[in-house]
Amino acid sequence: MEYLIREMKQGDIEAVQKVAEVSWEDTYKDIIPIEIQKRFLASAYSHEMMEKRLETSFLYVVEIKGEIKGFANFSQVKEGGEVELGAIYLLPENQGYGLGAALLEKGIQSIDGIEKIYINVEEENLTGKAFYSNKGFQEVSEFEDDLYGHKSKMLRMVMPVEVNRKIG
Repeated sequence: MEYLIREMKQGDIEAVQKVAEVSWEDTYKDIIPIEIQKRFLASAYSHEMMEKRLETSFLYVVEIKGEIKGFANFSQVKEGGEVELGAIYLLPENQGYGLGAALLEKGIQSIDGIEKIYINVEEENLTGKAFYSNKGFQEVSEFEDDLYGHKSKMLRMVMPVEVNRKIG
């Protein structure tokens, strides 16, 4: 499969919002009520919030035949070389082809100073948990998240970058 990974631009916002919406609905259909999903997406992926993310974080998109099929959002590097991976989202039909790994690798190769990448994943998100475990992330803690009144059990995972420079 031929694809291109590049930095996200302002003109990509609408396509990225659509990827977030479709992937959330697919991933969380039996986990988080749809009205809670819509409320979260309207806030976290509003046009204003996406512009702010473009200014304050690292965003990469994956394109196939000129269409955005997924994205990844990394924070700035914090003290100790720590980075938060806020999201890797792919359209459902584009999962399982190595695009998520390629987005993760792009962040690792492009962001100077990364030593550890942290991610929070919903415990019932079995696909997400398997992806991160397969890429070398290890669980470090659990916590409860309250998303507009919906309680979720979350796993905090970390991947040391110096040990795992090339993502498979």
